[in-house]
Amino acid sequence: MAKMMLLVIDSFGIGAMEDCKDFVPSDCTANTYKHIRAKKQDSLQIPVMYKLGLGTLVDGKEAPENAYGYAKLAHHGADTYLGHQEIAGSCPKKSNKRLMKDIHHEMKNALEKSGYTVTYPLAHCPILLVNGSAVVADNLESALGNIINVTADFNRMPFSEVKKLGEVVRENVDTTRVIAFGGPYTSIEHILSCVQEKHPGQWGVDTPKANVYGKGYEVYHMGFGVEIEKQFPMIAAKNGLKVYRLGKTADVLHGEGPADPIVNTTKLLKKVTSSYKAETGDAAFLVNVQETDLAGHAEDVDWYCSLLNETDQWLASFIPEMNEEDILIIMADHGNDPTIGHSNHTREYVPILIVGNKVKKTSIGLRNTMADVGATFCDFFQLPAPAEGKSFLSEIKSEHPFK
Repeated sequence: MAKMMLLVIDSFGIGAMEDCKDFVPSDCTANTYKHIRAKKQDSLQIPVMYKLGLGTLVDGKEAPENAYGYAKLAHHGADTYLGHQEIAGSCPKKSNKRLMKDIHHEMKNALEKSGYTVTYPLAHCPILLVNGSAVVADNLESALGNIINVTADFNRMPFSEVKKLGEVVRENVDTTRVIAFGGPYTSIEHILSCVQEKHPGQWGVDTPKANVYGKGYEVYHMGFGVEIEKQFPMIAAKNGLKVYRLGKTADVLHGEGPADPIVNTTKLLKKVTSSYKAETGDAAFLVNVQETDLAGHAEDVDWYCSLLNETDQWLASFIPEMNEEDILIIMADHGNDPTIGHSNHTREYVPILIVGNKVKKTSIGLRNTMADVGATFCDFFQLPAPAEGKSFLSEIKSEHPFK
């Protein structure tokens, strides 16, 4: 019985990509790992990851005894949702930046043609209120114009209907993402009271203040041009392979099987350990440590450092417990340099560190897309290939077969 695990340390980039000047030129000095290390010095203690290949990739140290490499982001920009779609084996299409102030008329007409009642709840504001239950507006937390949010009061519109509404919005806008979400412990009146203009012309709901998060919160992410059915988790589901989605992957990757969107890193890693030890069959584990990204958004170097230390300590205890056939891939999905001067993601190369008793000492070099990871998962479990990506399984395996 074999297991394969992906551990995404969200936002843990290792240096700006060469094409960042075409996206956010000011981010061309970004290096999440090195800048945290420079700030924290000896307080940053991640010897396991450093020995597994970070030291080689960043400082030119001697190659580790395991496989390692790094990857470009094939999707445009730097986004957690799109990054995970890419990792899973489906590279999103190029999107466009849109604000509700420019598309609200067309969106209102499209929603009304689909049978919804749509109004403007606030004077001189381009947000839309749908069926008196959900607000369609700009996302205030991502880069300007990247995402449209559908924020709902579940007491008025159940999540199943919110998802359908989100799909109609998705069909009528070409932003990187549409996010449909909400909760039962808020009200549409309170949601509307949290509408604000963050940048000139950017109108949206301040979601942390809107009380949608917490107990009963549910979310549905929809990327632009994403081929969900041709990603590893969905391919696995069709072929009867059990896939655990733990942490942020439960929210941003579509699939079946055990899913738990744990945010707290300590609780998440405990859950990963217990689930791994309890699983006796073939299974994949897709894990995301989300708090590192939250620390990047908060520009909190101390918090980010403590999370890296905790994750590395967990790796020190977990890796020796892996079974003979198992493989662990440690990587990131983009950067989020907390020292760069803003709270947004940074377009950085991501490390790929590969561990297992049957993983040989080798470099897989620079991968043109993170989708190579999804392709490798499919290859390991002898499943059909995903939409994108090239497996590196043959590059890393020893002379002994995995299965």
